[in-house]
Amino acid sequence: MTSTLLLISQSLCKRRYWWLAALIWLALSNPAKALELRVAIAEGASQIRVGSSTPAKILDVAGRPLGELGPREGFFAQSSGSRVMVAGKQSSQVWIEPSAGGVVYIGEACAPPCGGRWYRGRIKLVKTSRGLTAVNVVDLEHYLASVIGKEMYPTWPLEALKAQAVASRSYALYQRQHGANSIYDVGDTTTWQVYEGMATEFPSTQAAVSATAGQVVTHNGQTIQAVFHAASGGHTENVEHVWSSPLPYLRGVKDFDQGCPVYQWALTFSPSDLSRRIPGVGNITAMVPLSTTPWGRIVKMKVVGDAGTQTVTGRTLRTALGLKSTLFTVNPHFGLFASTGKTASKPVAFQVIGRGSGHGLGMSQWGAHNQAIQGRTYQEILQHYYQGTTLSQAQVQ
Repeated sequence: MTSTLLLISQSLCKRRYWWLAALIWLALSNPAKALELRVAIAEGASQIRVGSSTPAKILDVAGRPLGELGPREGFFAQSSGSRVMVAGKQSSQVWIEPSAGGVVYIGEACAPPCGGRWYRGRIKLVKTSRGLTAVNVVDLEHYLASVIGKEMYPTWPLEALKAQAVASRSYALYQRQHGANSIYDVGDTTTWQVYEGMATEFPSTQAAVSATAGQVVTHNGQTIQAVFHAASGGHTENVEHVWSSPLPYLRGVKDFDQGCPVYQWALTFSPSDLSRRIPGVGNITAMVPLSTTPWGRIVKMKVVGDAGTQTVTGRTLRTALGLKSTLFTVNPHFGLFASTGKTASKPVAFQVIGRGSGHGLGMSQWGAHNQAIQGRTYQEILQHYYQGTTLSQAQVQ
C-alpha cells in the first residue's frame, strides 16, 4: 500500500498537483519506521520556553515521567548545575513528547510567538558547559521539507526543488555519519543547512521530498558530502582549491547561473572603512592577489598600507568585507585634486567587483533553477554538479 501511495504521489508531483501530493506525503509518515535526525535548534541558552499543541509527556533521561504539559501551555526549562530543571524537578536530560501527532514549540524567555518556532517530532533538552541545548529529534523527511523551503524559494520549478531534496538528504546523512556528536547530528544554521521547523514547510517542498523519498547521491556506494551554494558566478570549483583534500565528485564544472541576482555584484569602500575592516597595516593603498584558484577565486591577497603589509586569505577578506564570495577583484580609484586637476597619489576609494554567492562547491542552486527551467530533470542536475555519482536509496541504521 505504501509503495502504491508513493507512486501516486510522484505522479501527482509531475502533474503539479502539489497540494494533493503533500497530503499523501503526510499520510506516508510513520514514526515507528522513520529515520530520525537530531537537530540542535538552540545552544548556550540560560532558559528555554517549551510548549506543545497537544498534551505532552515530560520525561527524564531514563524515560520516567516528570510531569505533563497541557495543550498550548508553556514552561521554562532552566539549567541547574549540571542538570536541567523543569517544574521543580531535575534530570541530566529532559524529553518533551507530544501526543496524537502534536508539534512542539521552542522559544525565548517570553510567551509564544516571541522569537520561537513550532517543530514536528520530539524535543530533548540537555545541559552542557555552555548552557541549555534544545535538540529536535525529527523524521528526516519532515526535516527536509523545512530545509528546502529555506534553502530554495518554494515557488521554484519542482525539478530544482527535487534536486535540493536529494542533495540536502545526502548532506544530512553524511553529517550524521561523519560529523555527529553525542548530543546532535546537525545544527540549524548556514554552517549546516538552515532549518526553521514548520514555518518553512510548503506543499511544493513536501512534494519534492515525497517524489525523491529516500534517495541520496552516492559515489562508490557511499553517500557523498553533497555541499551546495547559491551561485558560482559561471563555474564551480574543485574542492581542493577551496578547502583541503580532493574528492572525485566535487570537481569544477560549467554553471548555468547566468542572469541570476547574484551572478555579478559590486561594493565600494572608502580607504578609512577598508583600513578599519583590515587592521594592522595603516591606511590601505593597494590590494594585490598573490594566488587564485583556476577559476579566479582569491586564495591569498597582499594588503599594502602606509604602516606595513600583510597576507590575508580570501576567506578572511570575504568575512571582513561582507562579500558574497571569494570570486572578486579589487580596483582602486584615485580621483582628481580639485585645485590642480592632477590625479591623486593615493586611492580615494576601492571598488570590489565579484560574482556568485557561496563557496562555489557542488550544486549551484541558481544553476539548478535555470537548468530546471530549460527542461532538465533533477537526476541530470545532480549528476552534472556531482561528477561520477549515482542516485541510490539510503541504506542507514
